[in-house]
Amino acid sequence: MEYAALGLDVGRKRIGVAGCDRLGITVHGITTIIRRSWDEDMAELRSLIIDRNVNTLVIGLPYNMDGSLGYQAKQVQKFAHNATKALGMNLEFVDERLTSYEAEEMMRSLGISTRHNKEMIDRKAAALILQQWLTIKNQEKF
Repeated sequence: MEYAALGLDVGRKRIGVAGCDRLGITVHGITTIIRRSWDEDMAELRSLIIDRNVNTLVIGLPYNMDGSLGYQAKQVQKFAHNATKALGMNLEFVDERLTSYEAEEMMRSLGISTRHNKEMIDRKAAALILQQWLTIKNQEKF
């Protein structure tokens, strides 16, 4: 199976973006989009989609710890549905609880400051989101 997906960690200020190889073996952070306006956000995403020949956006949904959808999750859903419609993409959600925390812990273990590297945290969180989706997809094959 070939994969043509971007993982997104959508926040109010930034969008972390990750990609994978076509076989879904390696995942890596690509960039962090600093959110300015809807049109600029879509232009940056469209450019990445064209460059990487992507057909699916995998977006982390920040459920509350009890599994409910809070305010932020509803905002992400709204963004996701509007973005995939505007960009003509397929949409997949994954549970992103604790991905930013996990990304921060990974950075701390490498001695990288999390205080001044918010964009890196967003990219790493997006990579974790995409990796989680790939793991689920690979399990579905068996």
